[in-house]
Amino acid sequence: MPALQEETLTEFLSKATGTAVEWVQMPGMKPGPDSIGIVAISHGRSGVAARACGLVGLDPTRVAEILKDRPSWYRDCRAVDVINVLSTGNGGTIELLYMQLYAPTTLAPARDFWLLRYTSVMEDGSLVVCERSLNNTQNGPSMPPAANFVRAELLPSGYLIRPCEGGGSIIHIVDHMDLEPWSVPEVLRPLYESSTLLAQKTTMAALRHLRQISQEISQPNVTGWGRRPAALRALSQKLNKGFNEAVNGFADEGWSMLESDGVDDVTLLVNSSPSKMMGINLSYGNGFPSMGNAILCAKASMLLQNVPPAILLRFLREHRSEWADSGIDAYSAAAVKAGPCGLPVARGGSFGGQVILPLAHTIEHEEFMEVIKLENMGHYREDMIMPGDIFLLQLCSGVDENAVGTCAELTFAPIDASFSDDAPIIPSGFRIIPLDSGMDASSPNRTLDLASTLEVGAAGNRSTGDNSGRNGSTKSVMTIAFQFVYEIHLQENVATMARQYVRSIIASVQRVALALSPSNFGSHAGFRTPPGTPEAQTLARWICQSYRCYLGVELLEYEGSESILKTLWHHTDAVLCCSLKALPVFTFANQAGLDMLETTLVALQDISLEKIFDDNGRKALFAEFPQVMQQGFMCLQGGICLSSMGRPISYERAVAWKVVNDEENAHCICFMFVNWSFV
Repeated sequence: MPALQEETLTEFLSKATGTAVEWVQMPGMKPGPDSIGIVAISHGRSGVAARACGLVGLDPTRVAEILKDRPSWYRDCRAVDVINVLSTGNGGTIELLYMQLYAPTTLAPARDFWLLRYTSVMEDGSLVVCERSLNNTQNGPSMPPAANFVRAELLPSGYLIRPCEGGGSIIHIVDHMDLEPWSVPEVLRPLYESSTLLAQKTTMAALRHLRQISQEISQPNVTGWGRRPAALRALSQKLNKGFNEAVNGFADEGWSMLESDGVDDVTLLVNSSPSKMMGINLSYGNGFPSMGNAILCAKASMLLQNVPPAILLRFLREHRSEWADSGIDAYSAAAVKAGPCGLPVARGGSFGGQVILPLAHTIEHEEFMEVIKLENMGHYREDMIMPGDIFLLQLCSGVDENAVGTCAELTFAPIDASFSDDAPIIPSGFRIIPLDSGMDASSPNRTLDLASTLEVGAAGNRSTGDNSGRNGSTKSVMTIAFQFVYEIHLQENVATMARQYVRSIIASVQRVALALSPSNFGSHAGFRTPPGTPEAQTLARWICQSYRCYLGVELLEYEGSESILKTLWHHTDAVLCCSLKALPVFTFANQAGLDMLETTLVALQDISLEKIFDDNGRKALFAEFPQVMQQGFMCLQGGICLSSMGRPISYERAVAWKVVNDEENAHCICFMFVNWSFV
């Protein structure tokens, strides 16, 4: 043991402050005083490795105490058990640890580690905590891998914590792992071979957590986690842990798999002892009925292409009605016992509206918690004993599309109005992990379930050196897990409902992903035509030709090398097309138009023309609208309109003109809002 501890310490220090590993700067890291620190990843080294150096306002002992409690900040860590503790002659401590990590998707086994951890104070006063895996070849005590886990290896890693004059610490962090990528499908191996992903999920997560704790201590009134940071952080951890447990479905927590219906896209698991699993009583207050005595989880994973995780996640958060079923939300939230006829099912109910109530956020806003209020649900079913509004506690992370290798997550759980710290948290949600942002992903020769339905465009059209994820081909894996509480005698009905519901969500996500795919709007092959419009290049040509015909001037100034569509897409004024129906709805918009209405190409088609105008604007519109069909155009004076989120927008003037096709038949009406801005 003494020889092993010294070897571990030497190797760790050579990585933390020396040249034992060839380090390169982490892609996408911003320099400057607001930076989290100096972050690097390994280059040409076995396994995956990341290193970070940063300054935190905590003393070294406190830093070591926080970092040793890995489950409190490392969201992939399920548990760390201290098996034995030994003292060394120099005042140090050796610990034997058993650690388990969650699998990030439903398609790979979880990982476990058998570790030695050595903690000591160095001659210069620095505190060092270093770790490594133990194996049989080192003649140390051994522990076989647990069932359904793959034994991974932690190469010498750890923390070097140096005290600063006047308080605080400079910390060096090294994470170096061999995650046994051979044990997962080839298409998923980038998740286990990416130092960038390791840096984001582990190394930088440690630094961010330390900075968050430091700010809560030094500036308790300005922290993003409010007056009760510890309680809110605990809720955040419960949401993450509950979702990870659902994704993994460990047998030792009571989960067992149900038989498939013959289609393997959705996996169903049941847990008949959830109170033991969660350590809480599954019941709501305020006289709500019992939530049930069992939990069913429906989960699936799918491969996405050409849609950045951050963009897709933002859409799922902001446009819940595009994928969610209000009836299922009502059932999950109120957990009403079904009568003899079965479960509550949709009977014409719909969302009255979604209100997002901010609750808390981390320093850098990379994670934020909020309460979602689904309004006017009481009319959903006459015999449903429930309030008119439904509340969900929601956690969102990874919405910064410029952060390379970031995992995007949206998890939520129903709560009641008198939500307390010990209330049941039964989360569902989405996790989207990039497979090739800043990574060298090998070409997969096998696909995930559902991948074949998501082949979007050519896979190799990324420009050299472009890792932005916005223009070229990007791949990511999305994992979906939804949990339902029910009475055990209703298991068959709940299983059918859950399977159908998750399949409907999968279909919605596929549709949204196709529409959101940026795929280089200047490229003819990359642009995905929005439903209800002709091919995008043709539509752009008709818009410009009709503008020239009716107004006598050019709409766009573009060079011959640039496509009309690309120029129209980046035009500073908002350009929107609407249908010729009795109640016109929008069918297409350029980027400025989508920004103005705070929507996307998919959700745009649920917005009618009259909804975006105030009363005065509607009167002016309906008075002048016949001119568009008769003389081909009309002009509106400046006024106020509304975005899809209800925000007022001022515009200097608006122009509307009839768009005709090559046969001179009217195709749609186009609006242009000049010099618009949010009020």
